[in-house]
Amino acid sequence: MNHPQNAHSGNSANGRPGFFSRRDMLCQTGCGFGHLALLGLLGQTGRAVATSPDSRGGKKNLLASKRSHFAPRAKRVIFLLMHGGISQIDTFDPKPVLTAKDGQTFARTEFASADLPIGQSIGLGKELSLLKSPWEFRHYGKSGLEISDLFPHVATCADELCVIRSMTHGFVTHAPAMQMIHTGSGQFKWPSMGAWVVYGLGSENQNLPGFITICPPGLDSGAHNFGSAFLPAAYQGTPFGATTGAGLPDDARRATFTNLYPAEPSSRLQRLELDLAQAENRQHLARAGYNPQLEARIESFELAFRMQADAPEAMDISREPKETLALYGIDEGPTDNFGRMCLLARRFSERGVRFIQASHSYKWDQHGNLKGGHETNAGEVDKPIAGLLKDLKRRGLLEDTLVYFGSEFGRTPAAQGKDGRDHNPYGFTVWLAGGGVKGGTTYGATDDVGFFAVENQATMHDLHATILHQLGIDHEALTYRHAGRDFRLTDVEGEVMHDVIA
Repeated sequence: MNHPQNAHSGNSANGRPGFFSRRDMLCQTGCGFGHLALLGLLGQTGRAVATSPDSRGGKKNLLASKRSHFAPRAKRVIFLLMHGGISQIDTFDPKPVLTAKDGQTFARTEFASADLPIGQSIGLGKELSLLKSPWEFRHYGKSGLEISDLFPHVATCADELCVIRSMTHGFVTHAPAMQMIHTGSGQFKWPSMGAWVVYGLGSENQNLPGFITICPPGLDSGAHNFGSAFLPAAYQGTPFGATTGAGLPDDARRATFTNLYPAEPSSRLQRLELDLAQAENRQHLARAGYNPQLEARIESFELAFRMQADAPEAMDISREPKETLALYGIDEGPTDNFGRMCLLARRFSERGVRFIQASHSYKWDQHGNLKGGHETNAGEVDKPIAGLLKDLKRRGLLEDTLVYFGSEFGRTPAAQGKDGRDHNPYGFTVWLAGGGVKGGTTYGATDDVGFFAVENQATMHDLHATILHQLGIDHEALTYRHAGRDFRLTDVEGEVMHDVIA
């Protein structure tokens, strides 16, 4: 529709005076739209650089501390991974109905649609036999939170735990499920949660990595679980301890940062040599233009040099008093290995590391021998985890440290073989503590036997959005441009679970 009051004063392309068509308008304003878009992109780049100052000649420092989107409740995250799939119905999700119906057979269509695949070996159309938990559940703390006898030490911290009983995703095998919980995708090699956190907030301590993974598992997607994918490589996790040839994590007693100690006897001489190499690297970068791999290499050299000042002290647990070592179960047989990981997690967190992961791997996959396997595993981690929570609290760190405990999925209420459980990603449990969450509470629920999430279903995108929210990050605003689209940890989904926040 043409409006005389807005008409062009001259002749248009069709020769009619006072006529201004849509085509004329787009032709004359198209460059202006492009100019506005360019200014927007340049403005975003300018803001990113402005929040990343560097002390070395004004060069951008990718690990510099950055402002959060809003006031955070937590400054850092400690992720305790129980690799293999811990059983929710034997630990933090009691099911009296399952106990009452022990041994009874049922068709899984009683609980969900027939087209939903369940596990690897349960198959389709089978009748399943219910298997009750071998452990009793009891009420703990002022909150009366129910926890099984597998975790008597963690149970003493019941009032700190926010137990989410309705987690769900769609991957029934270990590798894609591990990718899903770490990166938000079970199919694509996307950046890990820790990498996104450091990308969004930087590091509080420039002499330590922003993201450390202690004894990371080499199985089930391996380094992709702590990688940076298309984010700059400076944001990937730094392993503390390697994996063995079998893909299992290293012994925490031997764990260290590789190539930490200098070959040169003088740090001054080493600095001169590094400056020479870095000058060449920066000249190469100036000629090459955009080269994220080279930028990351330059950053890694500088971080490695700075780590020589702080890392040896941070990883030396011999400085801790005997009472603290005992709190974590160090030098006490089964609890020693994971106790060391938890104590290191505390030491790294109090020194400004943003994201620390400690992995108990690969032990929780009890397709058989559920009772023996879960008792052994819980015996190795129960006291160290409780020690970590109590130690953080007494130091005033728990209020701004978000502790996340979880597996890649849970287990089925149906028996596999005589005394095992199969994989179950359709209704499993994680818990959070500290960092501004509601302690002594539960969120969501599974059905009567613990097969499927039926109340307040929570996806991994929801959990990731909530973790970022506690760190002061808007999960929808934390984006990175790659391959023509804006990516984020929560992809195009995810809602903050406000009911778990204090």
